Amino acid sequence: MSDLHEPVLAWYDEHARELPWRSTAAGPWSVMVSEFMLQQTPVARVLPVHEQWLRRWPTPAALAAETAGEAVRAWGRLGYPRRALRLHAAATTIVERHGGQVPASYDDLRALPGIGDYTAAAIATFAHGRRHVVLDTNVRRVLARVATGEEFPAAGVTKGERTLAAELLPEDEPTAATWSVAVMELGALVCTAANPRCPACPLADLCAWRAAGHPAYDGPPRRAQAWAGTDRQCRGRLLAVLRDTEGEVTAARLDAAWSEELQRARCLAGLVEDGLVVRTPRGTYALP
Repeated sequence: MSDLHEPVLAWYDEHARELPWRSTAAGPWSVMVSEFMLQQTPVARVLPVHEQWLRRWPTPAALAAETAGEAVRAWGRLGYPRRALRLHAAATTIVERHGGQVPASYDDLRALPGIGDYTAAAIATFAHGRRHVVLDTNVRRVLARVATGEEFPAAGVTKGERTLAAELLPEDEPTAATWSVAVMELGALVCTAANPRCPACPLADLCAWRAAGHPAYDGPPRRAQAWAGTDRQCRGRLLAVLRDTEGEVTAARLDAAWSEELQRARCLAGLVEDGLVVRTPRGTYALP
């Protein structure tokens, strides 16, 4: 057993946040919904939408029975609304192929629409207690600092990272699952990107980065995501008009939502191409 296991597991036992998808009463569907919503979105923003979603659609079958447009509408302002379409498609496939039950195996999860390696591993681990490498941003940062002495990991997951993470996984499945969420929580609450709280870290005495004097990151520039004036903001404005309206929306109403004509046209065309918006034969627009 790694020297890292005991301090991290003990810390998690004492400091883990009480989140609905971690509750003993939470089922695999709750975990799956949370994993889709938490991609690039903070927990605080996800919590109310997750609660509303589970109240309205407590099972994959309940969601699959609705239109994809209702999923987009209920997604609200979480951002990256294609995740809502993918979650709806995954729910439909779960009903068709798995009797409405979220599958437990990585391979079955990976075969669902919109689910990649990370999400399949996370659902198998956190919903079903399986033993998989789960590498999100927080986990990668903790392992980079503790094991390799680097402030931040590479832009993309490397083979070395996977090997290290696999070597650190406890052999026992339930312990491995707890370890995975514990390291993730440590990165979210203590070993944060901007202001790590090293004195509060259970791995402070074992951390290579701390031992080296916290050397600054010297890799490729880490670019912050812009928002104001971007296509993402424009798409969000257009989609908000449709989301807040029952039925169809005229082109004139969308014109009023974003003044820059060429950017608006480009973003609207992109929303249609992505399946988030449909153009009716009458020239109006609606959710799918």
